[in-house]
Amino acid sequence: MESLSPGRLALRRFFRRPAACIALVLLSGIFLFVFLGPLFDPIDLSYAEPLHKNLSPSYDMLQIPDALSRNIRQISSRSSFSVGLDGDGRVYTWGKTYLRDIGTDLSDLPEEVRGRRILHAAAGVDHAAAIDENGYVLCWGAYDNGQYGHNGSMLAAARPQPEELLERPLDPSGVRQLVCGNQVTAILMNDGTTYLWGNYSIGAVNLPSFEGTKDLAKIVFLQSLIAGITTDGEFVYGSSGVFEICEIRASDGTVFLGNLREYIGDRKVLDIAASMTDVCLLLDDGSLVIAGASGEDTRRTPVIPDGETVVVLSGGARHYAALTDTGRILTWGSNALDQTDIPAGLTEPGAADEVICAGFQTYAVRSGTLAGKWGFRGYLMGSDELGRDIFTRVMNGGRMTMTIGAAAVLISAVIGILIGCISGYSGGKTDFFLMRMTEIFAAIPFLPFALVLSALLRRTDVKEDVRIFLIMVVLGVLSWPGLARLIRGQVLAEREKEFVLAAQAMGVPEHRIAFRHILPNVISVILVSLTLDFAGCMLTEATLSYLGFGVQLPRPTWGNMLYGCNNSIVIRSYWWRWVFPALFLSVSILAINILGDTLRDIFDPKSEVEK
Repeated sequence: MESLSPGRLALRRFFRRPAACIALVLLSGIFLFVFLGPLFDPIDLSYAEPLHKNLSPSYDMLQIPDALSRNIRQISSRSSFSVGLDGDGRVYTWGKTYLRDIGTDLSDLPEEVRGRRILHAAAGVDHAAAIDENGYVLCWGAYDNGQYGHNGSMLAAARPQPEELLERPLDPSGVRQLVCGNQVTAILMNDGTTYLWGNYSIGAVNLPSFEGTKDLAKIVFLQSLIAGITTDGEFVYGSSGVFEICEIRASDGTVFLGNLREYIGDRKVLDIAASMTDVCLLLDDGSLVIAGASGEDTRRTPVIPDGETVVVLSGGARHYAALTDTGRILTWGSNALDQTDIPAGLTEPGAADEVICAGFQTYAVRSGTLAGKWGFRGYLMGSDELGRDIFTRVMNGGRMTMTIGAAAVLISAVIGILIGCISGYSGGKTDFFLMRMTEIFAAIPFLPFALVLSALLRRTDVKEDVRIFLIMVVLGVLSWPGLARLIRGQVLAEREKEFVLAAQAMGVPEHRIAFRHILPNVISVILVSLTLDFAGCMLTEATLSYLGFGVQLPRPTWGNMLYGCNNSIVIRSYWWRWVFPALFLSVSILAINILGDTLRDIFDPKSEVEK
């Protein structure tokens, strides 16, 4: 018969249990995910993307259709979906085309759009528009706020689509531009005629003062504004004062703020592009200038290489791209979703002859064929109500939940082992006093106590880090009585054995006998108890956060992520917001409990002896 040490026998028993092995693999994977993952994908607690609210899991928002990639004429995007037009007049849609809030799918093209040759196409935030070869204006998507037609509820201050566009076609050869914004649409004709309609109280608040501008050459929409340039090279924006301040790059590369009108002076504006917050102007001397509510670190114009001139300017939701006369691509702006990370093969001159910024993507085109693409691909686990990545928050939230659980278990272990070991070995009055104290702590109703304490802390100016530390301490201080009782019972049994009498006879100090001789003999029981307590502390933290009394948002934990999902609308319509944190929490708790039960079985001397 093979002779095995207790350790090897325990390992053999463990690995002969399939459930325990699976639980160990799952728990190890979750630990690596939540503790190593944030090192590569740290969370920005201040980040939010309103244009990506409640997007379902997907990873195909950058994936342009193959047929379009070989014959690109136009690409347009403002938010989570894109509309493309090929050289043959066919329209394509991709990305998150299903607008869950309004129950509309932009990929469901109207029959007239699919059956006709389209000359112009544009995408807004929640609708799209096209003009066919006969000059008919065709729109689809959301329509309740005047985006198109006259069938919407018009609950907002909306301007309906002009009657003449519904009754008769335009001259298709006279259309210079079709552009969509945030519930607004504009058509600019070659003769300067403009058609503007939609919910301008949201998408173009300066529209009344902008309307009537003569000789327009180009129109752009921001999140809530409209701007343009005239054929004489003048930048026009109505009565909005947000464009009076511009960012100016000095010769030494530094950027400072200045008055836009004074900076432009007698120079003409050759081209204009817009993001959701500002506009970029290309002046006739080849310089670029940003005007609008630009962020301090996201709207810095690039240094144009000597001898090169910008010939193409394009704007996305949060970034810009430009193409020089040598075919060099330049990008700048927010890179939160990799919009400005140009692939290595496209950084040199001759990379493209056109560059197109979609909402959060950038496409390089050469001779009508896709030469490269970069930017936002999608959310692996979807996004929440503020447009934050569920994957990143589950990963970082798991680290917080497990850290709090582990710290609380360590605190309870130290207190429980000390009190249980001293009480069990000393006996007498010491045992009586410590056990009465244990009963007092055990009688404290933990959850109500924690809720009251958290409510009191909310009324103070306690920092979030201090609050988290207090949660760990409270969890640890109130969860040790069970462990102390368990250790006391084991020590009471061990202290009557012969090895303890032998140590006493040899004059070994009492504290040494208790902690160096007896305690190691009950370590298996302690390990089992701590494993199960770890799961309990994680679940308690999640419960506190779910009830709104634990770690506060925007710092994520699995519990407070579930707290944001405790209404029927989220549960029914946005399943990914609660399924993933609940799944990780449930699997972790279940795996820990399986491991704890397995450890208890393999360390139990009365269990079945394996031959």
